[in-house]
Parts: sequence; C-alpha cells; structure tokens
Amino acid sequence: MFERFRAFLEGMTGSARIEAGDPRIAVIGLCFQVMEADGAVRSSERRKMRKLIKEHYKLDDAALNALVAAGESAESEAIDFYQFTSDIKRHLPEEQRIELVGMLWEIVYADGARSEMEDHVIWRIADLLGVSGRDRVLKRQEAAAKIDMVEENEAQQES
Repeated sequence: MFERFRAFLEGMTGSARIEAGDPRIAVIGLCFQVMEADGAVRSSERRKMRKLIKEHYKLDDAALNALVAAGESAESEAIDFYQFTSDIKRHLPEEQRIELVGMLWEIVYADGARSEMEDHVIWRIADLLGVSGRDRVLKRQEAAAKIDMVEENEAQQES
C-alpha cells in the first residue's frame, strides 16, 4: 500500500522523491502526534510545523507538500511513537535529535498554550530518542522564550 502511495506522490511532485525509509517522514509523523496530543490540531500548529520543516530541510513547496502528506499518512497508521523514534534514532545523531525536540516544543507553543498531554508526549518522545531530561527542558525553555519575545515585540509595536 505504501508503495502505491509513494508512486502517486512521485507522480505529483516530479523530482520530490520520497523513499520509504526517509527519516523525514518519521519526523513529520512525530510532529503530527505532538499536534494531536491535546485533542485538536490547530492551523497555527500546522503552519509552524510546515515553516520549520521547510526551513530545516530546505524544501520547495511541492517537496514540502509531498513530505507532509507522507508523514501524515504514516502517522495515521502508527500505533505508537516507537516506530518513528527508532527510525530517527538510527538515522540522526544526538545533536539533531535534541534539535528535533526543540522543534516539537516550538510546534506546541505555536497555539500560545502548552497542555499536560503535550508535555507528556514530548517527554515520552525525548526519552525514546535518547534525549536527556535536561536537554528536553532546555529546549522547552528556549521555545517558550521565543514565544515571549514575539509577544513582547508585538506589544511594543501596538504601543
């Protein structure tokens, strides 16, 4: 089934080739699992995920759309975090896994709030990725600080 889906995406995107074992699919799958943790996927979270993925992987719109579709499809078939985290752990060094946890926190804060369920999901994902509790908390604090800076800048512009 996945092969048919991949062939369909390749036909749509031309050069935007996505292989079945592409760890970026697992990254996007985790992004969707984090967005769904509080029971609602908000447009602000989707926009933030798309922006982060596009910038991080230097994708054009067609490649981004294909990758997001593949990640969303993989997430809808997933039964737990492990299938994504084990793939990511095999392909990404520790520093990139820590960076991924930071990206997940930025998605959490995209709607301006952080829920207990989102905390739990990221704690579990970070644990499975081999990211320390210290690094997870530091990345959460960095993401929160970015939100505070944006809110302060917006308040200053309104004054």
